[in-house]
Amino acid sequence: MTASRTTLALLLFAPLAFFAAFFLAPMAVVAISSVTTSDGALTAAHYARVLLDQYHWDVLWVTFRIALATTAICVLVGFPLAWYLVRIVRWRAWRRACVILIIVPLFTSNIVRSFGWMVLLGRTGLVNQGLMGLGLTERPIRFLGTETGILIGLVYILVPFVVLSVGNALAKIDTVYEDASADLGVGPARTFWFVTLPLCLPGAISGAIMVFALAVSAYVTPALLSGGQITVFSMLIFQQYSTVFDFHYGAALSVTLLVLTLVLVSIAGRIGDGGRRAA
Repeated sequence: MTASRTTLALLLFAPLAFFAAFFLAPMAVVAISSVTTSDGALTAAHYARVLLDQYHWDVLWVTFRIALATTAICVLVGFPLAWYLVRIVRWRAWRRACVILIIVPLFTSNIVRSFGWMVLLGRTGLVNQGLMGLGLTERPIRFLGTETGILIGLVYILVPFVVLSVGNALAKIDTVYEDASADLGVGPARTFWFVTLPLCLPGAISGAIMVFALAVSAYVTPALLSGGQITVFSMLIFQQYSTVFDFHYGAALSVTLLVLTLVLVSIAGRIGDGGRRAA
């Protein structure tokens, strides 16, 4: 028993040490920096500067609005894609090909993908050329430097997380429940709404939480596709660390964004737990 406990402790030591060194320690440094001055004295001035300035609240609102819109669109787009892959596609080779097409972009840098969207969404880009060619618009639409352009880039980058999460949840649902509902005379729409959706809701919420957390902290895509016209909170943090070199104020901005994000994620998690218990 002692040997097994020692082996277990050794196996746990490496991941715990890695977690402590590369997550807990940096977070502690940022948290301490946010409540201290350059000479090490404790202060709440950095947080007062963040919370009492209306500009920061305006940027926070833009940041969370974009993140929530990205999350909603990703769920609306990703859920049907996951349903198609799990419930419609029967040919395994085609299913695997679709999954590969969804996963492969994740191995490409966000910088490369964002630059690609800058080309596609430009005034002479493929998107505007296609819209004008179809007669849907007479002049190029301005995508770059707008929230629409940022949303397009973020949705493209983050929708795979919803597809994989929802697809995994759908694959685990025993079709016997849906068959029983059909045997009782319930139509496909009501079966989906009252049987399938509650069972896969935790997976959808998990995917939505991942998308929201990544969208609210995204820097590269908003910075490139906004062209400096729209500021999100991660851009403010980057400016403080890389341009102004005010690390204490940047730390306060980072902790504020982290805390607010954790609050919203915890609320979503509770909703997911409620859906799981209801299912």
